[in-house]
Amino acid sequence: MQGDAERETTSLTIRAKVWIERGESVVLSDWRVELLEAIDAHGSLSRAAEALDVPYRTAWERVKATEAEVGVRLLESESGGASGGGSRLTPEARDLCRRFRRVTAGIQELVNQRFAAEFGEGMP
Repeated sequence: MQGDAERETTSLTIRAKVWIERGESVVLSDWRVELLEAIDAHGSLSRAAEALDVPYRTAWERVKATEAEVGVRLLESESGGASGGGSRLTPEARDLCRRFRRVTAGIQELVNQRFAAEFGEGMP
């Protein structure tokens, strides 16, 4: 149990988790956007999966499921060869990531405002 002094110096933080669904299927989530951003940063789906510590097959399935749900291609891929191939995000995928990040940031702002209105500096 935290002491009073520690509780007074540690401020409360509220978090909200957002994802987009169609029916019972997840279309887009923080994790899926992180995966797309990792593909963009690492230049390949396999290196992104490794960086996120998930199986390649899981990463590939999530990208394909997201493509099916949003109706656009998310990756431009080059296979094998001397350079080992790779993947990069399509312009539509980059736009999708940017818009999702703006929505989640806006929701977090609203959550923070509501939390501050209800709890002010802390909880009783």
